[in-house]
Amino acid sequence: MTPHSFDESIALTRQPDGSFTGNTHPAYANMVGPYGGTTAAQLLNAVLQHPDLLGEPLSLTVNFCAGVADGAFVVNAKPARTNRSTQHWTIEMLQTGEVVTTATAVTAVRRETWADDEISMPTVPAPAEVPAQTGHAPMAFIKQYDMRPIVGGMPSEWDGSLHSSLTQLWLRDQQPRPLDYPSLAAMSDIFYPRVFVRRRSPTPAGTVSITTYFHANAAQLAQTGTGYLLGQARASAFRNGFSDQSAQIWNEAGVLLASSHQIVYFKG
Repeated sequence: MTPHSFDESIALTRQPDGSFTGNTHPAYANMVGPYGGTTAAQLLNAVLQHPDLLGEPLSLTVNFCAGVADGAFVVNAKPARTNRSTQHWTIEMLQTGEVVTTATAVTAVRRETWADDEISMPTVPAPAEVPAQTGHAPMAFIKQYDMRPIVGGMPSEWDGSLHSSLTQLWLRDQQPRPLDYPSLAAMSDIFYPRVFVRRRSPTPAGTVSITTYFHANAAQLAQTGTGYLLGQARASAFRNGFSDQSAQIWNEAGVLLASSHQIVYFKG
């Protein structure tokens, strides 16, 4: 069976010194360098492949210190502290000996407790009722996802008019692939910069830091399988060249799988 392009993009090889090596993948290229979601997935995958791993991912914070170049990279992941139920990780990605991305992660042994989701999935049309995104985006990674915008898709007219920054869309891998933590981490960064949606202006923008919280356990990811995910994102403020984004991702059954928060640079 031909490997899925996403699995190829996050593939890592452990080295004798404990580090991991990998390569960016042309299928997940962005306008400049790789799609940040795959970078997050690569860093998380280093934790998941580490022989000292405890539990499942609980949170992941990725700081994009410099542009990641196309080509080879090295990832160092090490547990800073391991407790009875939680494990705290420090991670860095290097290219030509220079740090380009840093990250921290927390993994945990999940235990059965009282559970409740205070935020509910919004009422939206079913995936089959929403047309797939059309057009020819210049970024290769867009072609790797089946995205069906409900509101707040990529503007069709860049007229500088102000609109709500809210985006809601159904998404999944274009080539079906069962959901797991690396792919959930990648799709948590799938949303266009909020300034595009809010301002309707092709403003240069990029993520500075993103934190993803994984609410789902492995069984809930397995139950989601290759189904669609509902993603929702909006900003709170645009100020002094930076804006935020809060996002949530549910499966079709209405289970909140992940939430994320990020700070984004924008120009102008």
